[in-house]
Amino acid sequence: MAEKTFVKYTHHGAEVSVREDLKGTHRDVCLCYDCTKFKLSGPDGVSKCPIASRIFDTCVACQVVTPVFECPEFVQGERYHFTTPTGQ
Repeated sequence: MAEKTFVKYTHHGAEVSVREDLKGTHRDVCLCYDCTKFKLSGPDGVSKCPIASRIFDTCVACQVVTPVFECPEFVQGERYHFTTPTGQ
């Protein structure tokens, strides 16, 4: 098994650690970005989904990234396209 490499970078204003091969991949696996209920609005990028908003607020408060793999409210739709790079 290959040895894992960890890196540090700044995310939401805090220095965080991440496994290098997983850095920036949460958008690829998170259900929210394929859900019709997750439409970001406003310049601060607030989601119209109460579940996604609550998870995001917790992520910012705890300075973590938590992709959603399962959700009872998921409705498949057009993939959300970000205009900002991951880690902002």
